[in-house]
This record gives sequence, structure tokens and C-alpha cells, in this order.
Amino acid sequence: MEANQYSIVLVAQDSASGNEPPDSMQCVVISPAEMNKSLRTVTVAPIGADTGDYPTRVKIKAGNKPSRIMLDQIITIENKRILKITGDLAPAEVKKVRSVLKEIFID
Repeated sequence: MEANQYSIVLVAQDSASGNEPPDSMQCVVISPAEMNKSLRTVTVAPIGADTGDYPTRVKIKAGNKPSRIMLDQIITIENKRILKITGDLAPAEVKKVRSVLKEIFID
């Protein structure tokens, strides 16, 4: 499934045994669409509960509850683990994510 940068996606987690149904987690796509089309992988950041104000976690509203994008836990996964695209970040959320990524990796 092709995902665009800053899309919110539902990702199947790896199952250790292979016999259990896979759990899933919400993530935000970090890698650009051009990379996602060319590679068999996509880079994502998990979305978790709004449990604290950490400088590497961006507050968003995912569904009906406040959540945080965990930019300190970015991972690269195979495209086939994306189960579905559930939405996109709002422009203000994209701006904050870009700012935090710049702070983490560039400044």
C-alpha cells in the first residue's frame, strides 16, 4: 500500500510466533512519498497515548482522543505491514513534526 508523508496509517506489528493474529498500531509516515514508491520500506513514527510532555513527542488528535507522535521511536518497516491509511495530519501538526525532526536530526 502506498503511503504519503504525514499520513496516519495502521501498521501490523511483527508477531514473534507467527501463530497469533498480529496486533496493530497507529503510526505517522515520516519518509517522503517518492521514497515510499521506490523502496519496499517506509519510515514511520508510532502514535501513543498522551502521557507526558516530552520534547520529542508531538501532541495530535488521532480519532477522538489526544495522542502523541513518538519521534524518538522512529522505525523503518516493510510496506506490506501497512494495513490501511486512516487519515492525515493537520497542517499545524505537520509543521510541529517538521520542527521537532529538524531539532532532533539537524540542529
